Amino acid sequence: MNRPEPARTDAPEPANAGAPAEEKRRRPRLASAPTPYLRLLTVTQFAFNTGFYAVLPYLATHLGSGLGMAGWLVGLVLGLRTFSQQGLFVVGGALTDRYGPRPVVLAGCALRITGFGWLAFAGSTATVIAAVLLIGFAAALFSPAVESEAAREAVRHERDTGAPRAHVLALFSAAGQAGAFIGPLLGSLFLLLGGGFRAACLAGAVVFVGVLAGHARLMPRADPVRKRERERERDRNRERGADRAQTPGTVTRAAQRGRSSWRVVFTNRPFLLLCLAYSGYLVSYNQLYLSLPVEVERATGSGAALGWLFALSSLLVVVAQVPLTRFSAHRIAPRTALVTGLAVVAAGFAAVPLTPAGPGGLLPGAVLVVLLTLGQMLLVPAARGLVPDLVEDRQLGLATGALSSVSGIAVLAGSAATGALLDAPAPVRWAVLAAVPLAGAALAFTLPVGRGGKEQRTRAVAG
Repeated sequence: MNRPEPARTDAPEPANAGAPAEEKRRRPRLASAPTPYLRLLTVTQFAFNTGFYAVLPYLATHLGSGLGMAGWLVGLVLGLRTFSQQGLFVVGGALTDRYGPRPVVLAGCALRITGFGWLAFAGSTATVIAAVLLIGFAAALFSPAVESEAAREAVRHERDTGAPRAHVLALFSAAGQAGAFIGPLLGSLFLLLGGGFRAACLAGAVVFVGVLAGHARLMPRADPVRKRERERERDRNRERGADRAQTPGTVTRAAQRGRSSWRVVFTNRPFLLLCLAYSGYLVSYNQLYLSLPVEVERATGSGAALGWLFALSSLLVVVAQVPLTRFSAHRIAPRTALVTGLAVVAAGFAAVPLTPAGPGGLLPGAVLVVLLTLGQMLLVPAARGLVPDLVEDRQLGLATGALSSVSGIAVLAGSAATGALLDAPAPVRWAVLAAVPLAGAALAFTLPVGRGGKEQRTRAVAG
């Protein structure tokens, strides 16, 4: 639609007439205040992790000491939880694209409340596994919905204000890490007060009751992308003389679009390369739960210091995520941030056998945690910011879920392979672990640069 031109005057145009717009582009911080919806999504991520990590750190101890499960069975239960979450993210993403984020988030919260309540009273292996699977699947529903909405809103915020999308995604990540830091403290409080694991589970359930109530009230009912698609579909129906909103042909076309979305996403070579590169990061990050405990046990004779190292990781993200992302977003493209982050992660593993043992023997483990966390802070917002550039908006939920599902499958395979290295000589083990993120960095280097590439191509075609 053409806008009327403003009335012309004889006065010459000031030399700095374009200065305000240029200044706005140069100083995006002044225009980068999050929208109410972005604030809701960020608080959501904080609440999700607070409730979840009030329970997760104490689950293994509860299963082993509290219920008397064998070690292999404890590992199986924890592995099933990971796979039911990460491996099924693609399901939550596809449902988000089909029905919009609101019903998927609300259903996920309801399942998480049910799962925590069930786990609090589960006493047999079968009931524990069922509750854990329900808890994982709940996250497979609401996490892709919230993450894809955060990515979509970050792109929209970047287009409207000029503030790099990585700013918004950094706040999102920092909020999640703040929840990961506060959640265990909440669980510890209930344990110290004598409530035990059951009280921690019920506390986590109460957090999700609050999340469910807040989102039922505050989350928009209509997904804007799907709303536009429905409006276009209605317009096409009117042109064909179809007055009814739904016809068998419409349903068939919707099903065909759904199948087409899966085919388009999983045959999208750049997106699949991003998934593989991101898998290198997640396989490496999983070593915090596999190789790091072995290193701490070797250095100190016990695993008591693990909690402090995990706290160090969370605090680093809470304190440094936003400043680091603000620095990198203005200076390097998302692909460069992704490659650099993976290289920093690789340096963390390579440094372990080279770092002399410090006080208490924890210095190599601390170096690994610091470098792994710094790499994570660089690459996670960059990877999430690249997804909207590689897929269409109507496939964003499916793609966000697929990113985690492909990575979750890689973690299952990678954990088995890296677990076999625990008895290998330390230089060999850490060299192999360093090679994993380096391979991811090499894959990431083949990706598009990013930074709104899809939008720029659209404008070029339109112009």
